[in-house]
Amino acid sequence: MREIPLALTYDDVLLVPRRSSIASRRDVDTSCRLTRNLTLGVPIVSANMDTVTDWRLAVALAHEGGIGIIHRFMTIAEEAAEVARVKRPEEFVVHDVHTIGPGRTIREASAQMGRSDVSSMLVIERNGTVVGIVTTRDLLFEENADRPVSEVMTGRDELVTAPVGTTLTQARRILHERRLEKLPLVDESGRLKGLITAREVLRQTGHPQAARDARGRLLVGAAIGAVGDYVERASALVEAGVDVLVVDIAHGHAEHAIAATRDVKRRFPNVELVSGNVASAEGARDLIEAGADAVKVGVGPGAACTTRVVAGVGVPQLTAIMECVEEADKAGVPIIADGGVRVAGDIVKALAAGAGTVMIGSLLAGTEESPGTTVVRKGARYKVYRGSASAAVAIDRLRRERPEEQLDELAAGVVPEGVEFVVPHKGPLSSVVHQLVGGLRSGMSYLNARTVGELREHARFVRITEAGWRESLPRPSDD
Repeated sequence: MREIPLALTYDDVLLVPRRSSIASRRDVDTSCRLTRNLTLGVPIVSANMDTVTDWRLAVALAHEGGIGIIHRFMTIAEEAAEVARVKRPEEFVVHDVHTIGPGRTIREASAQMGRSDVSSMLVIERNGTVVGIVTTRDLLFEENADRPVSEVMTGRDELVTAPVGTTLTQARRILHERRLEKLPLVDESGRLKGLITAREVLRQTGHPQAARDARGRLLVGAAIGAVGDYVERASALVEAGVDVLVVDIAHGHAEHAIAATRDVKRRFPNVELVSGNVASAEGARDLIEAGADAVKVGVGPGAACTTRVVAGVGVPQLTAIMECVEEADKAGVPIIADGGVRVAGDIVKALAAGAGTVMIGSLLAGTEESPGTTVVRKGARYKVYRGSASAAVAIDRLRRERPEEQLDELAAGVVPEGVEFVVPHKGPLSSVVHQLVGGLRSGMSYLNARTVGELREHARFVRITEAGWRESLPRPSDD
């Protein structure tokens, strides 16, 4: 106790720039290791909190190259269903196709297109056989509205179709080579089975850095506890196709957290396992020895977390990362820096300190895709954000576990270590991730780091004073 060590967080340090040959931020590679065997295109993991990550945000983040961790504050069936929605193959074939019979009139075709707000319809016989396509251009200057569609449509001989089972890559090539907007899919008898549109192909191929598994499905993680139904929950999530299980507990260096980590890894050895949270080298070591494929680091740095105030426990995040990384490196296990990220520069510092990825909550809670409730105050939109150990979350959990008890009885036993507040509505997640990754790319270029690994190798931190931090902030000119 006579020599209490100094511990630092992100605001206490800056990275020293160095001579760089990187001319553009586009020249850096932000790919990183999430676990022993999984990599991501960008080092961003969404927090497993009920106001941050459900299936919608997980899909949006995976499209950007990161990964979402579905929260566990729901029934087992509900969480498994959330995972299944993310893992569902992204459908690029339209099955609800607008069609019309060849004997219908131009007047009827025009009216149907107007009601459906489409510019074309496939023309099919009663048995479903495709005989042509009619577009608004076919109808535009037609004076006789009583003529049958068959007399103005593009016939089967000129219509380009493809067989059922055509892949996205094959469809893209056909659409490009034939300069088409729509590609009907037909079976061996020429019956309509679906439609691929150029718009849908562009949407599907618009995420080249998306985080996907070997079958092309989006990556997703999901949280489980360390007591109670965690084995049954893990089993259902694995059955649903989850890529990463996260043993989620505030004090990851507790005996039951270590035991749960060992138990889950033994039962599901082929699924990547993250465990935490810890804030010491010993905590990281014990979880790794229990089978963790990545360790979540951070006790108390989150925006909605009050553990350090309520319990007086925690380690400033930068020091916690560095100490855990030193231990985890011995086993080749990545660290996930969980909490404390307020700006893009904090991501740069966390990765420079050795973290493989960062877990983010509040910065993503205000996005369109997050599940938090939207509220309006004085004309501005906000979203609710609450810590996983907040009173509201704790009481909701107890309600599910002990439905027979009264609300006041449940509340009396809760000692919250988190708070609830609102964050500004930030628009689509893609815009937020773009800004965060842009800052990371900029930081990497300042350190002549073309990869995240080089960022760590080239990093040199300097401690700064409060005056130095104030100097870092934008401020009105003194002139």
